[in-house]
Amino acid sequence: MARLAPVRHDVIDALADEILHDYGHGRVTVAIDAEDAEAADSFGADLVELLKKRGHSAFAARMHDFVSPRDRREAFGPDSPEVRYRNTYDLSVLRRVLLDPFRMGGSTGFVAAAYDRAREQQIQAKWLTAPEDSILVVSGEFLQRPELRGLWTFTVRLESAPAKKAPAGRVDPLAAGARKLYAKDVNVRESANAIVDTTDPENPVRVAAGSRRG
Repeated sequence: MARLAPVRHDVIDALADEILHDYGHGRVTVAIDAEDAEAADSFGADLVELLKKRGHSAFAARMHDFVSPRDRREAFGPDSPEVRYRNTYDLSVLRRVLLDPFRMGGSTGFVAAAYDRAREQQIQAKWLTAPEDSILVVSGEFLQRPELRGLWTFTVRLESAPAKKAPAGRVDPLAAGARKLYAKDVNVRESANAIVDTTDPENPVRVAAGSRRG
């Protein structure tokens, strides 16, 4: 893996410090919530890498690997902001095979990826186990929605300044509409433990601590 830029390393390393200091024992679930799912996945992977370098057990999972099958996504009518927001991800599978068994601890197995959207098929389950003290980092969009409330030990919200003018054809009105619905469901800033400005991905800035603790 490529070496992290110094500022990015320092910001993520400080988050790792905070998580290990406050929640270093037992099963810990960390959400990396962002409008840009790829940015969230990259940030989450770097956090897991740094946690492992500290000698702590850590696992990464992506919401991208828990999308709903096509028949469910299309069962609610034509694609729309509501359908995009409510039905893109299969939260019941996410809970059943990943979050709930991981949080149970012990020798219970869990699965970090369930569905391949590119191939539109289930991913063969690869059951994982973890020691008693372990951290699961889940990255993607809409992670603070009400259906997932109470499942996260620590939440990081990634933000970036909008482009001054988006290139023609680059704005996805359905995605924009889904984000507005998400904003109506939850105040992502108030619900997060940490807020990080990733406008410059290599030079992120911790801009607020967030108001939620624990």
